[in-house]
Amino acid sequence: MSSFSVRFLAPQVLPSTSSSRPKTWVVATAPTTAPASVEVDAGRLEPRVEERDGYFILKEKFREGINPQEKIKIEKEPMKLFMEKGIEELAKLSMEEIDNAKTTKDDIDVRLKWLGLFHRRKHQYGRFMMRLKLPNGVTTSAQTRYLASVIRKYGKDGCADVTTRQNWQIRGVVLPDVPEIIKGLEEVGLTSLQSGMDNVRNPVGNPIAGIDPEEIVDTRPYCNLISQFITANSRGNPFFTNLPRKWNVCIVGSHDLYEHPHINDLAYMPAIKDGRFGFNILVGGFFSPKRCEEAIPLDAWVSGDDVLPLCKAVLETFRDLGFRGNRQKTRMMWLIDELGIEVFRSEVAKRMPQKELERATSEDLVQKQWERRDYLGVHPQKQEGLIYVGLHIPVGRLQADDMDELARLADTYGTGELRLTVEQNIIIPNVENSKLEALLNEPLLKDRFSPEPSILMKGLVACTGNQFCGQAIIETKARALKVTEEVERLVSVTKPVRMHWTGCPNTCGQVQVADIGFMGCMARDENKKPVEGADIFLGGRIGSDSHLGELYKKAVPCKDLGPIVADILVEHFGAVRREREEGEE
Repeated sequence: MSSFSVRFLAPQVLPSTSSSRPKTWVVATAPTTAPASVEVDAGRLEPRVEERDGYFILKEKFREGINPQEKIKIEKEPMKLFMEKGIEELAKLSMEEIDNAKTTKDDIDVRLKWLGLFHRRKHQYGRFMMRLKLPNGVTTSAQTRYLASVIRKYGKDGCADVTTRQNWQIRGVVLPDVPEIIKGLEEVGLTSLQSGMDNVRNPVGNPIAGIDPEEIVDTRPYCNLISQFITANSRGNPFFTNLPRKWNVCIVGSHDLYEHPHINDLAYMPAIKDGRFGFNILVGGFFSPKRCEEAIPLDAWVSGDDVLPLCKAVLETFRDLGFRGNRQKTRMMWLIDELGIEVFRSEVAKRMPQKELERATSEDLVQKQWERRDYLGVHPQKQEGLIYVGLHIPVGRLQADDMDELARLADTYGTGELRLTVEQNIIIPNVENSKLEALLNEPLLKDRFSPEPSILMKGLVACTGNQFCGQAIIETKARALKVTEEVERLVSVTKPVRMHWTGCPNTCGQVQVADIGFMGCMARDENKKPVEGADIFLGGRIGSDSHLGELYKKAVPCKDLGPIVADILVEHFGAVRREREEGEE
């Protein structure tokens, strides 16, 4: 696995031709904050894992003080459930039989996450959420119809969510159905493999890649290649299934930074060096309950041909050297902190095919002074005569009928393709101009998934919440909609405001990148009784001037959020109270 024959043609990269856009370029070669250079004992750089019988396991000498999840991996290799067909036998057992033995109980509660299956023991005992792999968020009408057919059979327990990593999650799945579902996924070109726990998550790219008139580079080939490599073309790749913790990657292809590079473990930032196209590298961005950090420059540049070898080298460094104790300290940035950025960089370099890394270039291609474009609504593609239409999916939740209808619209008006976004919305690309009016008059767009939602609704994101997730402290999706509707009755907003909701400190809803973020917690009402509440975060930014939001107000009862959010919008975002509007008319 140390040699690579895949090559990309170097794309033609041109500055934007739009005269209305300023031509200031962002330079991301020097970290604003980076771990200091530290002395590292040579013994610390000994790989902590070794290959045995085709799988990577933690060496005995490094097992002291490891966390419970690491012990579960040692007791039984999770990937055997897929690669050695263990899922087929497990699916034949009743839940009672499964819960009677620790091994099988750990299988359904932990190891099945390597197959993208998450048991909802707390709120939906015996049912699973299944997370797919959907590189760059690109999917087809056939895939969408298949997923709809899966969730439809589960009635009120079945639904689907668009995730904050351009991905599908489907809900309501029962274990006996899993082997057949996996076969069905394969038939339509999908997989759920290696999408949970200590694995590489869905590779994120520009949602309008290949059709964006202003794109820097088409991110789809890179995202596809990384995903195929990580999963060995959906057959399972045990070289990268025993990471210390989850790991996120994105390829940036837009000036808009739709890909959110600053919150990924590895981000590729397009840049020119000596006339060659490639990428400067950011590393270490992550969210967790105890710590959130933005990615920092690795001071490295790779050509387009070396995207995959660099990904492999960073993953091997993390796999070999990462900490496996306290789960709150096992993300890759903790390793960077411990080693220092230069030692970490040298460990990555020694795992490259040529045993070295070029230094970063100052010729970044992402324009810093760039007004982020709204992809919702109707927009021209780079292909003459074609447009794409961005649809707002309220908090990313869909039912089977919604998915079937979206598939029909993609076939009728486009080319059978749909694009998912990190803001939990969906784009229909490749629509002919002559078909636009008919598409906009479709009932689904009039009644459910508007291309022109209200200003506050269009920036609304919400995690699963405690309807399905056992870790969530509060309900999020319905509440996010309800609070936003209440706020819209109180104030009028004239510019976009992004509001994100997350049910717990794991922050799957990414509240720290929102203008206003809500993190679920328990609070006390006016009678000192415990009620569902939220910590409010303020000031998150995305784009070239990215910044993580900070805590603004703690433990606000959810029932009191409306007026408080309205006040925040007036004080910080120029909103106008509606009663004042009425009085001035």
